[in-house]
Amino acid sequence: MPETPPKPANKPRAKAAESALSAAKPRSAPPARANRARAIADLVSDVGGQAFKRFGFTQRALVDRWTEIVGEQYARHCRPLRLKFPVGKKEGGTLAIAATGALAPMLRHVEPQIIERANRILGYGAVARIVLEQAAGAMTAAPQPLPGPAPPLADATRSTLRDIADPELRATLQSLAEALAQSSGPPKIR
Repeated sequence: MPETPPKPANKPRAKAAESALSAAKPRSAPPARANRARAIADLVSDVGGQAFKRFGFTQRALVDRWTEIVGEQYARHCRPLRLKFPVGKKEGGTLAIAATGALAPMLRHVEPQIIERANRILGYGAVARIVLEQAAGAMTAAPQPLPGPAPPLADATRSTLRDIADPELRATLQSLAEALAQSSGPPKIR
């Protein structure tokens, strides 16, 4: 008898065999659907991460925990701009901070504390020095806590203030004297 050519494979049978083979293999979790509704918080980290890298923040911890690094008082008037490392290194970088004009000298006094706290949060010696830049406009201000009662002024100070004829100048100097009476020593991060 003459040989008959082989029959073409039955397509439904081929698919069934293929699915049986794939069923034997362990399956990984199905990929997440791209067209499902997602929370904004999930999307912000992806978008924010790219923006932070663009401006020199490979780790968002400096921006996210800025209030913890500099304290509430300073965080109202300054913000981190960028963290720049020497070429080929990932430590010993320079942290640029935007600060309002009057706060820059105060930040110089607490610079070692800022460097130490930033490095503690990052987990290594990422920040070696700080560069201050003038901020344009006001920072986002947190509500100012109400000041506590001022300690009584010394008798010598009160008598000196009584001698000032201008009431506006007297009120300003009294406010300055009360603020100085409440402070002690150089500025500190609280």
